[in-house]
Amino acid sequence: MNPTVAMKIHNFSAGPAILPASVIRESAQAVANFNNSGLSILELSHRGPELTAVFNEATALTRELLQLPSDYEVLFMTGGASTQFFIAAMNLLDKDETAGYLDTGTWASKAIEAARPFGHVQVLASSKSTTYDHIPTGYYIPKSLKYLHLTSNNTIYGTQIHEYPDAGQVPVLCDMSSDFMSRPVDVKRFGMIYAGAQKNLGPAGVTMVIIRKDLLGKVDRKIPVMLDYRTFIKEKSLYNTPPVFPIYVSMLTMRWIKEMGGLTAMAKHNEMKANILYKEIDANPLFKGNVAVQDRSLMNVCFTMHDRSLEPKFAAFAKENGCNGLEGHRSVGGFRASIYNAMPPSSIQFLVDLMREFSKKQG
Repeated sequence: MNPTVAMKIHNFSAGPAILPASVIRESAQAVANFNNSGLSILELSHRGPELTAVFNEATALTRELLQLPSDYEVLFMTGGASTQFFIAAMNLLDKDETAGYLDTGTWASKAIEAARPFGHVQVLASSKSTTYDHIPTGYYIPKSLKYLHLTSNNTIYGTQIHEYPDAGQVPVLCDMSSDFMSRPVDVKRFGMIYAGAQKNLGPAGVTMVIIRKDLLGKVDRKIPVMLDYRTFIKEKSLYNTPPVFPIYVSMLTMRWIKEMGGLTAMAKHNEMKANILYKEIDANPLFKGNVAVQDRSLMNVCFTMHDRSLEPKFAAFAKENGCNGLEGHRSVGGFRASIYNAMPPSSIQFLVDLMREFSKKQG
């Protein structure tokens, strides 16, 4: 390698994650000089016309890309999805009511525990006993539930819900943090969707909440103003200073998604990338997948090696060649290639080529 040429870094980090190069360039310019205003976007009033236009466009793009019905609100909040674990229950679950939860991984488990102080929690099914290697199916959804909570994609274990359950009249809440805006979603099947931005949408700091308005105002408890969804609806997410820069970057990313052909095109793009990598994992004698084939994630490809003693060597080899963030979560080890929207197919092929090269070196 020519020492004067910077190595290309392929960012497989699970989050904060890769963003489109054009979005990074434009947002960097906005930090220096937003729209030739002579001011940084970090200095502008969140109630001024420049940022009002940003918030309006971010909301409009969300509605357009997801084809949101008029009875759903788009909110920009803070605290990440982890804060929504308890805010959702606080707003929607009364102390004498029961919510159903599907336990499919670490984040789903955390959501379950966060909801318990606000009402009854029923775990309808869990794959914990098999180290979350599949998405449970065939479980019963009681009609009496206040809501059903799901986690669409599990970053740590590499599983994803590809077919959402039919919950009938029970509202479905879904944490879509790690696959939000990666594929089309029939929003009408959900009462609420929430997602931290730092996977497919923007930098950490903003959490998008999409909620059906008729679900609110039905619990018998006083909700703190800053934790009440109705506050954010009434004030258009401007009750206090919102996370301006993450919202702006998210807006730019949604522009990029629209230019790429929208969510249908994005889904095809992501399926193609994942298929390239899974095909190599299945074919290469050194590597193996960790989860049920039908539940494999298109966002987080988790895998190990048949000979676990080789994993440190491959990790070092991949890092030396410019693969960043390929290590698996500390709780499970192995490898995790996070291949979100902005990951180009060329980076997937680069990793595949490294896997093949490493395999040949092992004889």
